[in-house]
Amino acid sequence: MVRRVLALTSGRIAVAILVVVALLAVLGPWLAPQDPLATSDHPLSSVSGAHWLGTDYLGRDVFSRLLDGSRVSVLGSLEVALMALVVGAVPGILSVYLGRVFEWLTLRLADTLVALPFLLFAIAVIALLGNGITQAMLVTGALVSPLFYRVARAATLAVARSPYVEAAIVSGASIGWVVRRHVWVKVLPPIAVALAQTIGVGFVIVSSLTFLGIGVQPPAPTWGGLLASDLGYLSHQPWAPLAPALLIMITVWACNLLADAIRDVSGEAGRALVNNRKARANRLDRTGPAPAGGSL
Repeated sequence: MVRRVLALTSGRIAVAILVVVALLAVLGPWLAPQDPLATSDHPLSSVSGAHWLGTDYLGRDVFSRLLDGSRVSVLGSLEVALMALVVGAVPGILSVYLGRVFEWLTLRLADTLVALPFLLFAIAVIALLGNGITQAMLVTGALVSPLFYRVARAATLAVARSPYVEAAIVSGASIGWVVRRHVWVKVLPPIAVALAQTIGVGFVIVSSLTFLGIGVQPPAPTWGGLLASDLGYLSHQPWAPLAPALLIMITVWACNLLADAIRDVSGEAGRALVNNRKARANRLDRTGPAPAGGSL
């Protein structure tokens, strides 16, 4: 699947953007030219050689804070996506095989989680457990998990009635073996699409919470926190919110673009893409290169 995704132009663009964002999360604190927490005597200064994106209202270098805040945004979005994957996909697959009681309970739990406003619930959990981004993201991931539950359940139902799956169960194969051998291969593509989309949703959630000052203790920099602090000084720096806003928008757009690319190369569309490429390669092989010179 990875090669099919990279064969598409949209897939290569999305992967390239997300790799750059991941590198910013890993190397951002070391690439920052200045201390992101250090104040100076030049608040709200414009773009210069010393400050590529200017300084904020306390004289801190905005570019350094933007690089340093990448880690929190990336890790928070991954926590949301992975928590939702584990909490949603596993019960979604097992609900098809573990009987009507387990199926009914998980369906009602998924309906309940969908009805809860995740942002308000995350704020309530932070109020109870303390202002930390990890617990907020884990709770938010649990609230987003019904997406994975429904995707995994729908894909498993499509495979569960297959003759080879029924034959494996009749022959005495365990549920775990059937899921690993037959079901997971069919369920993986739609789950990969949901995972890419959820990472984008995670970026929006992290940015929303940090924009409100929730999850990260100031003066720690985050993309949402930078956006919030810049909005208070638009009369002095009207261009200041553009950098964090563009980073958030481009990252979410790349996640959605990757999800579309995964969907395009999965199932029948993916097989058609591979077959078209093979047919084109066979036609080129049959025609061959033109002769270099004429006949003697």
